[in-house]
Amino acid sequence: MQVQDVMTPNFRVIPYTASMGEAATLMRDEDVGFLPVTNENQVVGILTDRDITVRGLAAGFPPETAVSEVMSPGVDFQYADADPQAAAQLMEERQVRRLVVLDQSNRCVGVVSLGDISVGSGNPVLGGATLERISEDSPASSVSGEPNPAA
Repeated sequence: MQVQDVMTPNFRVIPYTASMGEAATLMRDEDVGFLPVTNENQVVGILTDRDITVRGLAAGFPPETAVSEVMSPGVDFQYADADPQAAAQLMEERQVRRLVVLDQSNRCVGVVSLGDISVGSGNPVLGGATLERISEDSPASSVSGEPNPAA
């Protein structure tokens, strides 16, 4: 089994110039809390509903503020042909619950969540154990240090 077997292939992205209000509307309409942020088809960051709420609105930014002002820069990712266990391990290390999925050409082809791994891998223990370790207190990095993937 590979990450591509459990990932969500149909996902939406948002341009870095879009507003927080536009992002919130898209999240509501698509029933998601996570959007890859793009600049000229390159994924340059991640935007979560928490970013909009905490970094944006609670910090006093108006809804018209560009998502680039409140997004998490950088991208945590896993390759589509990787084992779901490797994705779970990376989620633990980075303390994130979602990863962008890339093909071997570094093109963004999906998103994999902790829930996708837990349900899709047939190993709910993996998901529970990973969630427990993700939730532990420790410094987390949101930048992978790898090349910027194309969307």
